Amino acid sequence: MNAEPSPPSAPGLLTGRAALLADVCSELDRRPAVAVITGEAGAGKSRFVHELLRRTTSPDAVTLVARCQEADTPFPFAPLVEALNRFRSGPLPADLPPVTGLLHALLPDLADHLPPAPPPLGDPGAEHRRVLRALHAYTAALGDAVLVVEDLQWADASTCAFLRTVVADPPPRLGLVLTARSRTAPHTDAEASDGLPFPLRTPTHVTVVERHLAPLSAAETGALAAGLLGVQAVPEEFADRLHRWTGGLPYVVEEVMRGWPGSTECPDGMVGEPPLPASVRRVVVERLRGLPPAARQVVAAAAVLGEPAPVELLRSVAGVGEPETRRALAAALREGVLHGPSRDGGYAFPYGLARRAAYEAVAEPERPVLHLRAARSLARHTSPFPLAGVAGHYRRAGRPAQAARCLEAAADRAAGHGDAGAAAAHYLGALRNGPSPVARDRVALKLARVALNARPGPQVPAALRQVLDQHSLRPGPSGEIRLLLGLLLRNQSGSGLEALEEIARAVPDLLVVSTGQAARALAITAIPSLKGWPVGEHRRLLAEAERLLPGVEEEDLRSAVLANRATALALMGDPSAWEAVADLPDTLTGEAAARVYANLAGAANSLGHPERARAFQARAWQEVRTHHAPYLEAFVETTDVVVAFTRGRWEGLLGRAERAETQYQDVPDFHAEALLVCGLLRLHTKGQTDVARRLLERAVRTTALDTGVVLTAAAAAVARVHLAAGRPSQAVQAVEEALRHVRRTGAWVWATALVPPAVEALIRDGRPGEAHHLVTELAAGITDRDAPAARAALLTCRALLTAADGPQSGPAPSDVLYASAADAWTRLERPYEAAYVTEARGLHLLASGEPGGRTVLHEAIAAYQDIDAVWDVLRCQRELREHGQTTVRRPGALGYGDHLSPRERAVAHLASLGLSNREIARELVLSHRTVEHHVARALRKLGVSSRTEIGSHLGT
Repeated sequence: MNAEPSPPSAPGLLTGRAALLADVCSELDRRPAVAVITGEAGAGKSRFVHELLRRTTSPDAVTLVARCQEADTPFPFAPLVEALNRFRSGPLPADLPPVTGLLHALLPDLADHLPPAPPPLGDPGAEHRRVLRALHAYTAALGDAVLVVEDLQWADASTCAFLRTVVADPPPRLGLVLTARSRTAPHTDAEASDGLPFPLRTPTHVTVVERHLAPLSAAETGALAAGLLGVQAVPEEFADRLHRWTGGLPYVVEEVMRGWPGSTECPDGMVGEPPLPASVRRVVVERLRGLPPAARQVVAAAAVLGEPAPVELLRSVAGVGEPETRRALAAALREGVLHGPSRDGGYAFPYGLARRAAYEAVAEPERPVLHLRAARSLARHTSPFPLAGVAGHYRRAGRPAQAARCLEAAADRAAGHGDAGAAAAHYLGALRNGPSPVARDRVALKLARVALNARPGPQVPAALRQVLDQHSLRPGPSGEIRLLLGLLLRNQSGSGLEALEEIARAVPDLLVVSTGQAARALAITAIPSLKGWPVGEHRRLLAEAERLLPGVEEEDLRSAVLANRATALALMGDPSAWEAVADLPDTLTGEAAARVYANLAGAANSLGHPERARAFQARAWQEVRTHHAPYLEAFVETTDVVVAFTRGRWEGLLGRAERAETQYQDVPDFHAEALLVCGLLRLHTKGQTDVARRLLERAVRTTALDTGVVLTAAAAAVARVHLAAGRPSQAVQAVEEALRHVRRTGAWVWATALVPPAVEALIRDGRPGEAHHLVTELAAGITDRDAPAARAALLTCRALLTAADGPQSGPAPSDVLYASAADAWTRLERPYEAAYVTEARGLHLLASGEPGGRTVLHEAIAAYQDIDAVWDVLRCQRELREHGQTTVRRPGALGYGDHLSPRERAVAHLASLGLSNREIARELVLSHRTVEHHVARALRKLGVSSRTEIGSHLGT
């Protein structure tokens, strides 16, 4: 029997509370029992009690729920009277003690069931005590009962007196549940404690349980949000933001999720700050109304400051004296409007949305005044000076010039500490605050200088263009800003040719003021790319830069010119590149060194100099790890991913490439390289041709300039897909656009990945003349270049052509060429290309009926298995079948075909016993990723879909 219907449960009700609820349930069953549940407003006390009652009360038990209400002149016993009068769902006790007749006036609805009222005593105090005994007797007469009194912080004195009476001598079958608002766990043994308005002193035989509902953690907040959305989980970053906004209070979380547009689907689309729920605003405003005027002023100051603030700062912004401020804080803390003090003495709002509600409650005309006070007070009372925060207050106070000055100073400080991202954001903010023309030009130059290492997004180029369009800059700053804008467009915005043209326009201005700056600009434009100018034009620009070099006196500019010269020569495959690298000054360190050595690592990798690539990449990582530059970190990481793919280090690489693809979407060339490697690995290690092609197409669309990596490798991979499917004409079409770029620029040293599949496609499409012409172009294009990988590709192409020209007497020249090409690729640490050549040789032998073809093709399969090139292994096995051959099961670590290797069998056995991948990794001393690969292969080879089926197929 329940005196009041309870609200329905919501998804995630027990999030973070399950253990606590089980604990209280077990204690409440040991009657007589008193349970005290405290927590902040919104912590879920009512819901907790509802679930507690559902789990601990039988259908025949009496349940009374009394709720105390905040009132200026409370009616004596009001919550108890309401609960008892509402109790009509079951028979009343037949043998009520005579003293309960005193309850006629309090319980008129039950008057017919009460004994006659005794005569009055004439003494108010004695009469009050007799009413307490009557209520106690009535409660005891209910038998097996639970009495819940909620929001005890608002209980009237008479209700508190009754509860003291019950606590001191509880009826034997009563469970008493008390809830009260409190930020901390209750101290119920002291008068006027935080939570209860009276001490909790019970006889020794009474079970007492006191529990505090703390706010949910960030992880629990995310779990509650997931339950409300009906999904498995929400992103960790979203859970953290939601926790900051709501303070982990379940009620606030539910209100936010209910009112947020798009919250019924997925938090990925829930960006920015959530709308302020009307219920949260109403709660905060109601509490503010209960505060004295001085306390409301202090709360307004805290809302304007927005961060935890000490007493002195709050006093200064609120404009009241210190004693009034402390009294005001005490009132705000009592009402739960503010929390504190923290370890550093600061007072703040319990959660972000409470602060927003309080800020919106500040009258519009008062806000600028408070923000101006906040700006000046922060300057006086805080150290170090929070420049960015002060700038925000000046802006809201209508003082944009002061805001711009503070943001510029904040940016200068961040740049001095090596935080290019923060510096760029602050300089950009300073420009948006409308500084004077002189300040605008100064800030724009600073912004241009830091933006290169900051991954700042499209707003920075737009801001720099606006400044340039004012035509107020002198030639020196104008030229430098234009140069840096061009670099920004080249490196980060995906505007390749536009970037080169912008840098070229900077040269005349720079020559007026600085030979070094002009030489630097020329050296930058000398760096070639597949989407740029012909290589000959880049060589001419480099010669111009070299002509100016003797006149460059500034050490930093000379170093920059030499670094770009070395990069340009290396990318062109010029034999003098390594001398240029040796000429780099020892003073080249930090961000400049990271940039040039990452460029050199990429060039050396493409050209086929693995040892040099390793050394350059190690130096780049060394510099990046000692300097916080987001752009350069992204540069070195994506270079590393490409190098790892080239060398066949594919284990765990897909996850790494996918992380880079997600993180570096704001830098087109880095994003394109990550997409490229994702696509290549999806193709070769997963056989997901459709997914791979989509990723490769995105990479081609995304790349801005491309220094010989994306366009050629993507086209080559798509051509291989068509060739494997027997579509040679489509394979030819797949390589045409990339070949057009190579022919236009003359960058044949970058055609390493492209030309062999292009030649194969032309041969299979019946166009051998075009294939011969293409090989002649490649040979001519790399004649005087230091490009070992391109020469290995040339050997591969000549082997393909010789094999296609038909049988010849004596030892087959194609066989010699294939062997030479495979050896060349092996020396260059290119296992995939070596396996490809071996596959082509085996297929040629099989097709021509010569002995050894089957053995050679199995060697290719073993080489592909070595790098986990599953798609290529399957292709080779299909080719064997097409030539009437069957797969040979060879001993050793390689070439197990469809049989389990010893390591795969060991992993499969442990998986069948129920061990997780991590447990198997520990048992066999393997990496977690290696175990994942072995389990996946075992499932595929055994033809089963789950780990539980492995045992029967292993015979275990």
